[in-house]
Amino acid sequence: MKLKSRWMAALVVLPFALTGCTSTTNTAATTDVAASGDKVTIAVVTHGSPGDTFWDVVKSGAEQAGTDLGATVTYQGDGDPVKQSQLIDAAVATHPDGLIVSMANPDGVKNAVEKAVAAGIPVITINSGLEQSKAFGAQTHVGQSEFIAGQGAGEQLAEAGVGNVICVIHEAGNSGLEERCKGAADTLGGTVTNVQVDVANVADAQNTIKSSLLADPSIDGVLTLNPGIAVAASQAIDEATSSAKLATFDVSSDVTQLILDGKILFAVDQQPYSQGYLPVTFLTLQARNGDVVGGGMPVYSGPGFVTKDNAAEVAKFAKNGTR
Repeated sequence: MKLKSRWMAALVVLPFALTGCTSTTNTAATTDVAASGDKVTIAVVTHGSPGDTFWDVVKSGAEQAGTDLGATVTYQGDGDPVKQSQLIDAAVATHPDGLIVSMANPDGVKNAVEKAVAAGIPVITINSGLEQSKAFGAQTHVGQSEFIAGQGAGEQLAEAGVGNVICVIHEAGNSGLEERCKGAADTLGGTVTNVQVDVANVADAQNTIKSSLLADPSIDGVLTLNPGIAVAASQAIDEATSSAKLATFDVSSDVTQLILDGKILFAVDQQPYSQGYLPVTFLTLQARNGDVVGGGMPVYSGPGFVTKDNAAEVAKFAKNGTR
């Protein structure tokens, strides 16, 4: 299936996701804040590592929504699923009006998420864990289908004449990243080899990518899954004097500039600011007005594609830290 048809299918789902109505079952999950007036507290617990620019954008979106709506937003993150689960448990103990969770390792945070639901706290998942979100009791998921996004990346790389790709995974155990690589392999029509690096050590990641390129000169494509790693990959390609073409997931001001400079073919954009902003809005509406958004379906924030044709426009927002 071509990207266009899959993307249209995703858009068909979106209107239904945005018009979720309050049913008898959903009303039962709505927190009672009448006694405390309009005061609303939303807890956000992600798997984002400190210093990861992608999660800085998610956090900014969540906090801005809180400011715009007059809600209190707390944000914490840890890439270790055990520690993330502890953070979720601690957030639940404060009895927030809603909980937003990313699930890079769904099984690792399953018990914590289900305990939150059992405690009557409305939960929305974001970014990772779309496939498990509903089963764990979340009301909706804000993000993208990582496999479909990967398929789109694979198609575009194939159209660019790429046939032997290394897919650089920057967080061990993150199922969403693995789905991206699988999706790319599904549509590339060539070879996709996963390479593991650590987003917390970008210099080492750059050396790993460079070594891979030097060890196999037939590699003609590099697909990164993080903007910081994309910048490192661009430098690695230069240092290895490789002709490999580079593409990435996610956007930053550095990435948009590299696209404009012709160093990156495209970036898959899942709009992290929306992943922070929208669920805070949804849960605040639920607390104040009983609105339950999603209707059991995900709300898609992507994938979109940033290329040389639209990178300048996106760059204006990336400089503000919102893309």
